[in-house]
Amino acid sequence: MMIKVCGMRDVENIRSVAELGVDMIGFVFWKDSPRYVSMMSSGAGIMPDYAGDNGRCVNGGVKKVGVFVDGMPQDIVTRVYNYGLDYVQLHGSESAVMIDNLRRTLEPDIRQGVKIIKAISVETAEDVDKWREYDGVADMLLFDTKCTCAGGSGRMFDWNVLQNYDGSLPFILSGGIGPDDVQRVKDFDHPMLAGIDLNSRFETAPAVKDVEALKAFVRALRG
Repeated sequence: MMIKVCGMRDVENIRSVAELGVDMIGFVFWKDSPRYVSMMSSGAGIMPDYAGDNGRCVNGGVKKVGVFVDGMPQDIVTRVYNYGLDYVQLHGSESAVMIDNLRRTLEPDIRQGVKIIKAISVETAEDVDKWREYDGVADMLLFDTKCTCAGGSGRMFDWNVLQNYDGSLPFILSGGIGPDDVQRVKDFDHPMLAGIDLNSRFETAPAVKDVEALKAFVRALRG
């Protein structure tokens, strides 16, 4: 099972989390988020805005995910290039046409092999059914708790509604997973579950992750 740690910004914190053996690190490029990564120079002490320094704080085995909420395509393309993103996570109301056009822009000239994750906000079984709009254009789905903050709410939805998901796209489970939820994650069974997303409930401050809490969680989940 893949483990994605989202909402990171501080270089040293990123390095420490990457060393835990997680699979993905997520960077939020939505300005209304307290975890927003702005386009600042590497001297500012946060995530650098170009791929050279970026590669020094995330080792090659950890995939980089950029999170966007109804972002302008050119802004997404710029950040994919500058940060060397492996995945683009779309967390707004992006249409299938927009996603298809974005992929055609990115591949192959900007970022060969870039993958697209479409997030779907979930409260009811009917919400889960929205995946059908993105069948054939997204590489992966992410099911998150429906809220006004576009992720990072710290709240968990009823995972039982995901039994209604009968698609062929693998998905990441998100929404309020915390340090005490190891057994709950282990007990959740779905053939298309690819991984989990960890964020606000592992924070000591917005965009700063508790490395020891993450270490204990990762060991317990994979041990």
